[in-house]
Amino acid sequence: MLKGKHIILGVTGSIAAYKAATLTRLLVKEGASVKVVMTPLAKEFITPLTMATLSKSPIMVDFYNPENGDWNSHVDLGLWADLYLIAPASANTIGKMAGGIADNLLLTTYLSAKCPVMVAPAMDLDMYKHPATQRNLKVLQSFGNIIIEPESGELASGLVGKGRMEEPERIVSFITAYFASQVDFKGKKVVVTAGPTYEKIDPVRFIGNYSSGKMGLAIAEELAGRGAEVVLVCGPVNLKTHHPAIRRVDVESAAQMYEVTSREFANSDVAVLSAAVADFTPKEKADHKIKRGKDDLVLELLPTKDIAAELGKMKNASQLLVGFALETNDEEVNALSKMQRKNLDMIVLNSLNDKGAGFGVDTNKVTIMDKAGNRTVYELKTKLEVAKDIVDQIASRL
Repeated sequence: MLKGKHIILGVTGSIAAYKAATLTRLLVKEGASVKVVMTPLAKEFITPLTMATLSKSPIMVDFYNPENGDWNSHVDLGLWADLYLIAPASANTIGKMAGGIADNLLLTTYLSAKCPVMVAPAMDLDMYKHPATQRNLKVLQSFGNIIIEPESGELASGLVGKGRMEEPERIVSFITAYFASQVDFKGKKVVVTAGPTYEKIDPVRFIGNYSSGKMGLAIAEELAGRGAEVVLVCGPVNLKTHHPAIRRVDVESAAQMYEVTSREFANSDVAVLSAAVADFTPKEKADHKIKRGKDDLVLELLPTKDIAAELGKMKNASQLLVGFALETNDEEVNALSKMQRKNLDMIVLNSLNDKGAGFGVDTNKVTIMDKAGNRTVYELKTKLEVAKDIVDQIASRL
């Protein structure tokens, strides 16, 4: 199941380090290439010789290997890996990861990794329950790291509670399921719109909105990570894309966004319209800066092209069209009406009345509805987590 996958296994100073031996053996058995990075303290719990034998690869602990004169490059490791699994992850290492501390090879590799990161905590129950540890785990999740929850049971201290590292067999099952889910969009082309549009008044002024583009870019990254060919039609935002499967087209106005989106949708499987597109644009656009005068300035506005409605007319039976609704009142009624009027298959609703949702923040709280009458309400999550929920819903309808 993991044939051809490159996995870095990070082992920290925890009594659960003995489980890393079984974990390594199982990963190799599944076909993965495994490189093990250990903290200096981890060597007190399990020997590098054991891990080297099972992984069939030299163990890395220090930046410099005096035996052969080679440097262990954390940058090269970060580029090599398809997954960085830190198991067991001690409270100490989790705290350093959350704080960006890089005082050993395991941590510098973490900061350099461009692949998904999974963290399997292992510690005593009071350490795990401590507010600092819980805060640090939430910080890691906000980075997009995946936490493999520990089990409840008898701990090394003799106490009984949550803190035992998940069993190696279950971790491997989790990893195989994760990689299987990452290709569920293979062969699919998806158009995603993101960010605001700017409608020029004159060379220095425009009509716009507060959209940061964070939600749309998170959706694009999630889709690309799961095998899709993604065309991201992006309004003016200060965010970068990372996945090589994303082809980004930057636009400014609603007219430009419509032109690109409608052209790309013609041969796409899915469109996700998360951009906050201006509803109106100035009828006249001054070619010079408008000066202040004594009289009132009156702008005549014309409606912009309704991208969702136009794509709804274009859509064929095999295509899926997903819209967004940001509402301030009568949220569900307005969202359902929008879905029906514009021939959408699914709509993602969020409300400015929900704290932590909307523009400019890293979290969102959504309700997803479809034309079949299904309705799923989600709690407040990071936008990375919300992106996964939205893409999961799309996948279930393809």
